[in-house]
Amino acid sequence: MQSLKEAELIPVDDVDEVDGDHRNMLLSIISSLRPGSDLSRITLPTFILERKSMLERITNQLSHPNLLLEAHASSSAIDRFIGVVRWYLSGWHITPKAVKKPLNPVLSEYFTCYWDLPNDTRAYYIAEQTSHHPPKSSYFYMSPENHIRIDGTLVPRSRFLGNSAASLMEGVGYLTFLDRQDENGTTERYELTQPNMYARNILIGKLKYELGDHSIIRCDGNDLIADIEFKVKGFISGTYNAIAGKIMRQSDGQVLYEITGKWNEIMEIKNMNNGHKSVLFDSFKAKPMFPTVRPLAEQGPLESRRLWHKVTNALARKDHELATDEKFKIEDQQRQEAKKREEEGVEWHPRLFKRTKEPLEWIIHKDIDADSPGEQIKQILSIAPIIEGQKESHEFDIPPLHGSAPPAAAES
Repeated sequence: MQSLKEAELIPVDDVDEVDGDHRNMLLSIISSLRPGSDLSRITLPTFILERKSMLERITNQLSHPNLLLEAHASSSAIDRFIGVVRWYLSGWHITPKAVKKPLNPVLSEYFTCYWDLPNDTRAYYIAEQTSHHPPKSSYFYMSPENHIRIDGTLVPRSRFLGNSAASLMEGVGYLTFLDRQDENGTTERYELTQPNMYARNILIGKLKYELGDHSIIRCDGNDLIADIEFKVKGFISGTYNAIAGKIMRQSDGQVLYEITGKWNEIMEIKNMNNGHKSVLFDSFKAKPMFPTVRPLAEQGPLESRRLWHKVTNALARKDHELATDEKFKIEDQQRQEAKKREEEGVEWHPRLFKRTKEPLEWIIHKDIDADSPGEQIKQILSIAPIIEGQKESHEFDIPPLHGSAPPAAAES
């Protein structure tokens, strides 16, 4: 039997595997669906699955923390806003080589990691699946020494659109510069929404991944808003991966800057006051910083990489029969726990997040309110294991009992 340590040695290398036989399998699965059908309740074949959970996939958006540090360090509100827009747009070019769908997390699944930042500080990340239907992935990111915090919940809703499948990315995130004040004298906060994701030509033609629709970035306290349109290619004209955006004053709609280019290549920004144009982000020169994750042997049974490692290793070997079997075992265990909990009338609650007001809905359950960054780090590390060698608390040492276990897993 493969050890957990050996399992980590299999590299991630997603390739487009949808050949004729796989295409026929897709046809047979979705032939009875109508446009608009909910794909989250359909068991999709494993050859289209990415080798990571959605809880980990979210960290792609956090893979340029140097840009976030630069944005925070800017002295003016408009420069900080432009920096936040640059940082937020920087993560979209990090995608699988093929059209892949991340594994849908099961309830109580969690994922943690950290980044060693260029200024010799750290940023910490904790995520948990906080809902099953609809699926909701809640996350927390914080760098105490840099006074940066992000809270969010991602709510992907999958829909069949004929020859395309859509992931409508609902939910919202909030970036807070804890030591900055906006024009109203309150802590500076940015609201972030995501574009939608589309898998094109799933039945006929070559599979293609697209981002589409609008992403909104706003800082109400500084009267600034960015509306970024991710353009999809038309049937006759247009190009893939184009964006067109505007940074405006919210109060009067005055356009301050325009953004153009391609989200997976080069994006430019134009100052509408003087006409000056410059590079906002160049993905060809970018050097993403991927986080550090504790070894599998140190992880609990519900941490993403350990929970799914038999599935992801089978996917790496292109053994889709084994991947399907292992995935079914996880989902079936969840269904059994759900049934037992229902019979006993036990209500499930997340372990790491607590309910708050809409639209965020969930935030990390422990207040990070210590006076010093060092004490705040201790508070974060007390929530769940994040760094290597950090011991599991008893709470995470064993799988949950049926009274608090997650219900049936969302179909991936």
